[in-house]
Amino acid sequence: MLIPPIDLMGGEAVQLIGGKEHALSAGDPRPLAKKFGRVGEIAIVDLDAALSTGSNADVIRDLLPLAPCRVGGGIRSVDAAIEWLDAGASSVVLGTAATPEVLSKLPKERVVVALDSFDGEVVTHGWTKGTGARVEDKLAELRDLCSGFLLTFVEREGRMTGTDPEILTRYLAAAGDCRVTFAGGISSAAEIGRIHALGADAQVGMALYKNEFTIADAVAATLRSDRADGLWPTVVANERGQTLGLAYSNLESLTATLETGDVHYWSRSRGELWQKGLSSGATQRLLSVDSDCDDDTLLFRVEQKGRGFCHLEQTSCFGDFAGIAELERVLADRKVDAPEGSYTRRLLEDPSLLAAKITEEAAELNEATDRGEIVHEAADVLFFVMNRLAAEGIELREVEQELDRRSRKVTRRD
Repeated sequence: MLIPPIDLMGGEAVQLIGGKEHALSAGDPRPLAKKFGRVGEIAIVDLDAALSTGSNADVIRDLLPLAPCRVGGGIRSVDAAIEWLDAGASSVVLGTAATPEVLSKLPKERVVVALDSFDGEVVTHGWTKGTGARVEDKLAELRDLCSGFLLTFVEREGRMTGTDPEILTRYLAAAGDCRVTFAGGISSAAEIGRIHALGADAQVGMALYKNEFTIADAVAATLRSDRADGLWPTVVANERGQTLGLAYSNLESLTATLETGDVHYWSRSRGELWQKGLSSGATQRLLSVDSDCDDDTLLFRVEQKGRGFCHLEQTSCFGDFAGIAELERVLADRKVDAPEGSYTRRLLEDPSLLAAKITEEAAELNEATDRGEIVHEAADVLFFVMNRLAAEGIELREVEQELDRRSRKVTRRD
């Protein structure tokens, strides 16, 4: 799969040739993070920190909530790595600091080791100093201490000259079970597809920023279809992974979706592109796109607006949801149409009443003893908490994202 990079200098996204020559500036990295994050993890590199000329830490903290981020550049100690993991980075990328001593003190499943090479030799200090170590030797030495490697071909970086399949295969064998991301010289979506077929990822900067291909082209290059019409079945799910229905995509609809964030599909009956909800108001915003293990089916996670996904005006094509998901939808509707003077309207508009109910129900939950009573009181607490979220216009997924962020913390409170 594609790993889009955002290299930071002076708070802006940039691309360099060979790590030195400034090739282009892409401005504010925040819109890029939102866009790139639709296809999965993105790579954030603090070039100023790597060169010891400054820091983009504040900008990176703004990017972490926008997409799954692997963070690298200037991380030279265990404490610095843990600080980024605690801040919400999905993983950290360590270069010269990736020694067995440092790696042994970090959670290996969240560490990527960056090995930069020139003609097969590992280089450091801004790619200016040879180490005498060969890439295969370093891979064998460190593969039990990390979850993945980022292998950059310095002689090809920023030059879009392509990669050598024989070298890729050798390095993958030496990396063992670690996931490998290749960078440097990748110039086409087809090449990303070939790297994906080998079981690796491609980190592509210059070609992507220069519009040699789109992120949709990159995703499509990793897919296949066994249908006569070449369409990809597309499972549509909400933020919590609950299935809304099934649709179909092709490169045109995937491109429109990834470029705009508004979900588009391909109509089999009409043979044309259509934007979901454009006439009904039941629109969808794309949160992420992924593929299944066979690379022949897409998964769209979406933010669904309106009554629901189905043309029968139900939450999904398989009927309405139950539980918390349905409660959230009902409360959102009641916020708009609950009658004046009703208990629901009072809860939504009287913070003191709602606060008192939350306190009351929480106390009753604490006092509950048997299983049925605990379930009953917990339901009461959740009901009033959901009312509080609805009153403030806060979606449950924001709370879930906060829980996910906390789960990524390495440092735990006593």
